[in-house]
Amino acid sequence: MPSKKSARLAALTVAAVCSAASTVVLTAPAHAAAVAVHDIQGTTRTSPYAGQAVTDVAGIVTGVRTYGSSRGFWIQDPNPDADPATSEGVFVFTSSVPKVAVGDAVTVSGTVTEYVPGGAASGNQSVTEITKPTVTVVSSGNAVPAPAVVNSRSVPDAYAPAGDPAANNSVNALTLRPKKYALDYYESLEGMNVQVADARVVTATDAYAELWVTVKPHENPSRRGGTVYGSYTSQNTGRLQIQSLGAAADFPAANVGDVLRGTTAGPLDYTQFGGYTLVADRLGTLKSGGLKRESTERQKKGELAVATYNVENLDPSDATFEEHAAAIVDHLKSPDIVSLEEIQDNNGATNDGTTAADATVTKLIDAIVAAGGPRYDWRSIDPADNTDGGEPGGNIRQVFLFNPERVSFTDRAGGDATTAAGVTRARGKAALTVSPGRIDPANAAWNASRKPLVGEFVFRGRTVFVIANHFNSKGGDQALHAQYQPVVRSSEVQRHQQATLVNAFVKDILDVQKNAAVVALGDINDFEFSGTAKALEGDGELWSAIKSLPRSERYSYDYQGNQQVLDQILVSPSIRRSCDFEYDSVHINSEFHDQISDHDPQVLRFEP
Repeated sequence: MPSKKSARLAALTVAAVCSAASTVVLTAPAHAAAVAVHDIQGTTRTSPYAGQAVTDVAGIVTGVRTYGSSRGFWIQDPNPDADPATSEGVFVFTSSVPKVAVGDAVTVSGTVTEYVPGGAASGNQSVTEITKPTVTVVSSGNAVPAPAVVNSRSVPDAYAPAGDPAANNSVNALTLRPKKYALDYYESLEGMNVQVADARVVTATDAYAELWVTVKPHENPSRRGGTVYGSYTSQNTGRLQIQSLGAAADFPAANVGDVLRGTTAGPLDYTQFGGYTLVADRLGTLKSGGLKRESTERQKKGELAVATYNVENLDPSDATFEEHAAAIVDHLKSPDIVSLEEIQDNNGATNDGTTAADATVTKLIDAIVAAGGPRYDWRSIDPADNTDGGEPGGNIRQVFLFNPERVSFTDRAGGDATTAAGVTRARGKAALTVSPGRIDPANAAWNASRKPLVGEFVFRGRTVFVIANHFNSKGGDQALHAQYQPVVRSSEVQRHQQATLVNAFVKDILDVQKNAAVVALGDINDFEFSGTAKALEGDGELWSAIKSLPRSERYSYDYQGNQQVLDQILVSPSIRRSCDFEYDSVHINSEFHDQISDHDPQVLRFEP
């Protein structure tokens, strides 16, 4: 799947160009009588004055943003009305560096605009702004309105109202109920000065100087300090993104479980990547939670250890080979079989027709040996150029690493990018027609997506079929904070099709050999409770083994304050019935600001 970082950089680059297409403005605005900020904000998500010119809107400057494509400042009315649904703050978009300071009392004339971060097609909510402003500074050095306290008591437990069916389930026109719904509560504070105190970090600092905290530390906690996302209907409402109005270099490098001690305060914004965001002019002091990277147990002599690890667009130019090798040797304890996802070709994103990845894989194997691990052998199938999605020119694919000292690979010639692997009977048992092979690669379910790699292994005389997967990414899905509730998860349609095909292939194996040992694993890009997982599991052909863990330990990825399952290892009934299988989600990346991949590897140990 495309790098989340590169996708975001592209979106940020075009933000300034596309901002005009993301706003709602009348070409000849009508004029409104003198209004206050709370009148402009109104009791719904969109302003009753949208598209109208307003005059002499009074407020105190609470924050100034001098960088990026959204330069401007926030003002807040120090004389609020009595309605909790109406925000007292609003953003004034200047496009150039504002000529005001925090504490200035100002009047602003301009046009009320609804700006949608990411554009209307994103499904995001809009931000009410005053644009094309004329600003008059009345006085300076005034007290800034005290921040509204956001805490576990103020944020409702329900996440969002159901949208209006007549408006494609949009919540924009619904009257805010800030005491009932978290998204309504945050919207009622849009543009206002807010604060959190002693907030626990639930997503580590990223490359854009952002992190996520929770104001509800007892809401679905993981055992390592995060917040677990466990269902579509039970959202974690205490999550809030934190940015800074200061220099990015001064932003704390936080891991999950750390705490921003004291007060973190600033205007509440709404951003393309994260929704409601506290843009801090005062950051709490970072207190480390002491989180350490995990290590799994080494497999016993009679156990087969199988792992999946997304190495995030690894190509020979990367500087992370030693770190990935250490992860495999020291933290995963050198599993017998490793399914690698996002191995790029030999020149990475250079789009010149190269599809071979032998240089990438060999460099990783050599690094593993240097780290004290075994010299793995490997199998893979090169994709046809630019057909499997991911970064253009990168030709990502799945690769099997296996330790030939403990496992043998059964090679059957004929597998290539377009040939479908099949199942046959040999000596009364299931066997692949080609090994390694791909599952139904011509099927439309795999358009612009990775085709599953299947291989036949032998461990201590027992055949084990392994299917390495990297399903369609979640790109294009609406965000949890979108204006459409419930949100549309358009990407899962293709994943459901992919899961159905993989399940059918497993069923073919089990129809030939009921007790066959089958492992389907990889970056499934979906949750253990999802429709994708249910389609993969089918009528019991497979079972997602991460469900053997307590709910507080079920995650391999951390996104916007939600720790969640994307990487899975599913097993056939003969393995599930084994009394000795052990599953481990090895947390070495997702919780850390210095991660080398955004995924945590998964390991299964069992006796075939």
